[in-house]
Amino acid sequence: EVTLSSERYGVRRLPFSRLSPSDRAFFQALMPGRVLTDPQELEPFNVDWLKSVRGSSELMLKPQTTEEVSQILRYCHARNLAVNPQGGNTGLVGGSVPVFDEIILSSSLMNRIISFDKVSGILVCQAGCVLEKLNEYVEEQGFVMPLDLGAKGSCHIGGNVATNAGGLRLLRYGSLRGTVLGLEVVLADGSVLNCLTSLRKDNTGYDLKQLFIGSEGTLGVITAVSILCPHKPKAVNLAFLGCQSFAKVLETFTTCRAMLGEILSAFEFMDEKCMELVEKHLKLSSPVAGSPFYILIETSGSSPTHDKEKLSNFLEQAMTSGLVTDGTVAADDKKIKTLWSLRERITEALTHEGYVYKYDISLPVGKLYDLVTYTRARLGHSAKNVVGYGHLGDGNLHLNITAESYSHSLLDAIEPFVYEWTARYKGSISAEHGLGFKKKQFIQYSKPSEAIFLMQRFKAMLDPKGILNPYKMLPSSS
Repeated sequence: EVTLSSERYGVRRLPFSRLSPSDRAFFQALMPGRVLTDPQELEPFNVDWLKSVRGSSELMLKPQTTEEVSQILRYCHARNLAVNPQGGNTGLVGGSVPVFDEIILSSSLMNRIISFDKVSGILVCQAGCVLEKLNEYVEEQGFVMPLDLGAKGSCHIGGNVATNAGGLRLLRYGSLRGTVLGLEVVLADGSVLNCLTSLRKDNTGYDLKQLFIGSEGTLGVITAVSILCPHKPKAVNLAFLGCQSFAKVLETFTTCRAMLGEILSAFEFMDEKCMELVEKHLKLSSPVAGSPFYILIETSGSSPTHDKEKLSNFLEQAMTSGLVTDGTVAADDKKIKTLWSLRERITEALTHEGYVYKYDISLPVGKLYDLVTYTRARLGHSAKNVVGYGHLGDGNLHLNITAESYSHSLLDAIEPFVYEWTARYKGSISAEHGLGFKKKQFIQYSKPSEAIFLMQRFKAMLDPKGILNPYKMLPSSS
């Protein structure tokens, strides 16, 4: 375990106030029994999921209502106390834990479903609802959540929106920028911005919610979300296939898009090293063996017979033209879940390998795997593994490098090389994880200076004292 903070990035604590006994007394009176101060109890909330960054917060607050969040922020703003909003703490870029002694503002008790409209499929809920629980709730009504990710059992919808989480359903349902209809947000000074509309169409003025989607807790604290849920597909099929080269993976994707059209809901890929690690560390077994690449294709539609026929025509074409060498198909829930876990649990398998350097890149699809090949060649034996997997359907590569332990020299060999390579092909250095603490100083590889300056002006306007999730997302404006 390592702390990447100050020494690597030259981050110094900003002149925020320190917690005083009267501050603690105020919060205890505001929320009796929902204030954590025991260092041991605070420990898991001070360390990120990857155990790569660590803060030293002495206080965690667990509000249940928007009004409480408003009172907390009003007080912190007046006292110049820094605040770190935290959902399920499943982020991968160090954005969800304190850097120094910021107060942790947890959404864990804000987990109420406010309403669900069975005609439109519009769900309104508090920010602390766990994604998987929401999915179970809407599934009972015949709908699904428009996003799905490996961390669904612990991530919160507010955190998903704050980081504009992508995940496994983006190919089919688009990003949260399209499916989130409205938000309720508490601003840095405690004022409540209620834009919790449940309308599909509302063209009145600037679309303010977009400012907060993907703002990583730096502009306001999301307290409630209105989100559009698609109908639960009647037929879901999953094909798990082996390919002999990345060129064939790409050709399979082109064929797949042309032949499956509107029922294609996911196209994921992983290299053989990923599969090896999942089998080794998680004892999962792959039904397809001996391929340099594996792809997972999901279809979801409203007619089982129609979908099955389309899928078997596609598979026949892929097999006979030699694009795919081996494969298996699943239509029942249990087998589908088993096959998905081979892809969803790669992140978990990698953590068993030592220290993980994680990169989440968007690239033109044709260039996607080249970055893995170049990085592997560049690092040679200094890295234990260099693996690539991700959402091929939307050009999103997860490049992961593992080593026995954290090393400055290895990090220097990876960064900024990976970002320079990505920028050369006009990619994005963060496709879906955000910038958080670890990547904020690299934003210029993906955004022009004018855009960064404008972001800093938004931040200064909405959070003039800079108390919301400081040290994250944006490079300091000084």
